[in-house]
Amino acid sequence: MTEAATRRRGRGGGGAARRAERTAVRIECARFIERNIPDLEMLTEEALQIIEHNAETVLEEIGVAFVENPAALERWKAAGADVSGERVRIPRGLARKLCETAPGMFTQHARNPERNVEIGGRSLVLAPVYGPPFVRDADGGRRYATIEDFRNFVKLGYMSKWLHHSGGTVCEPTDVAVNKRHLDMLHAHMTLSDKPFMGSVTEPSRARDSVEMCEILFGGLDDRTVMTSLININSPLTFDATMMGALEVYAAANQACIISPFIVGGAMAPVSAVGTLTQVLAEVLAGVAYSQLIRPGAPVIMGAFVTSIDMNSGAPTFGTPEAAQITYGAGQLARRLGLPYRSAGSFNGSKLPDAQAAYETANSLNTGLLSGVNFMLHACGWLEGGLVSSYEKFVMDADQLGVLHRMAEGVKIDEEAQALDAIREVGPGGHYLGCAHTQRNFKDAFWRSDLLDYKPFETWEEQGARDTQALASIRVRKLLADYQAPSLDPAIREALDAFVAERKAAESDSFL
Repeated sequence: MTEAATRRRGRGGGGAARRAERTAVRIECARFIERNIPDLEMLTEEALQIIEHNAETVLEEIGVAFVENPAALERWKAAGADVSGERVRIPRGLARKLCETAPGMFTQHARNPERNVEIGGRSLVLAPVYGPPFVRDADGGRRYATIEDFRNFVKLGYMSKWLHHSGGTVCEPTDVAVNKRHLDMLHAHMTLSDKPFMGSVTEPSRARDSVEMCEILFGGLDDRTVMTSLININSPLTFDATMMGALEVYAAANQACIISPFIVGGAMAPVSAVGTLTQVLAEVLAGVAYSQLIRPGAPVIMGAFVTSIDMNSGAPTFGTPEAAQITYGAGQLARRLGLPYRSAGSFNGSKLPDAQAAYETANSLNTGLLSGVNFMLHACGWLEGGLVSSYEKFVMDADQLGVLHRMAEGVKIDEEAQALDAIREVGPGGHYLGCAHTQRNFKDAFWRSDLLDYKPFETWEEQGARDTQALASIRVRKLLADYQAPSLDPAIREALDAFVAERKAAESDSFL
């Protein structure tokens, strides 16, 4: 695995040099994952054909609603759809035909070219939690998020080796006016990290601000894709003007959009896996097709955010087998469409970073890896069904993302991996600790956690008998203390500062 690393090394000889090496600050970022393992294909060919046929039936007979968007209705009418009021009925095959111009893979450029990511094909790009209005840490508990929290999470994302992407709304900074907070959030991503990031989608004008700020940061876009932004469909079968307005801005500028139904099974889609997948595919076909009506060739990602529901309380549930079945099935449908795929994450419904959170998160992360996800939003930090960004869980999850990297490598079968020389050297009744093969490979033979505790019981007890949350709190403090901002041209920083100040001064604060 290729890694870009910036290191500050201690100087000196012998033990002092080794101690300095162990304690030196390292800002490392692993390259995006390239899978060398097969996808798990849960649905049969018959099942896939049924879902695809039924999705086309939904589009043709039931249709989708494009609300408060006359321009969208005109575009669909010109493309050959049957438009009645705000209902758009799409003839069988039309949406799929329009989707053919969407690329199967694209590059999202970062301001540091070493951090560019490829989205599609066999790649997997990991991005952090998105959208929670609350944050939680072990010291302060649960509280509303602030812009300072937002900046801290961007710094943690930058310092996290296994994250490839800075994400978007890593938490919702409620202490900044709703109509202006997107400026501060984008500014943080652009200045505190050099990884790729997401744009604002909460209003079309904010999407335009995102594009203009990227023009400043990158010195002009020149048709490069530098943002991947989340466009949620208001399931069932409704495309609202706010999200579609943002999509129109981004598609026209050749910026990537995740076209993602937001499904809570049993509430916003049928309770059955096949019924839900039918609706998901119908919504994605319509959304991706619309992006191509704006600009043929605009990069898009097929999204599938799907949870089940607790029929006793009505609360969403995560890490369940039903959600996994839909995630696997949607991956197969995305590959048949030739589109990049977004799904899965560190999903859980727990209030704390505890055993429930770990079980549900592990189920969801592994499902994402094996289902062929190309862009995984919410890969770390998610808590309480997406209401909370957790500091401790952020670093717990970010550590475990290293497991996905190692699993995706697959099993090597070259001569060194076969290890016949080691088996000959050790022979019957020996051990491998000192053999030449072990000495050559011990440093990277096994994945190693930077967080979890493997010490003997006595040592663990002497050091305070700390649980994982306590260890995570220590790691959060260390990462934030070690944080070093990536270099940025002072003239670009000054231009970004001026743009944000000018836009903020242009209108009054609004918290609605």
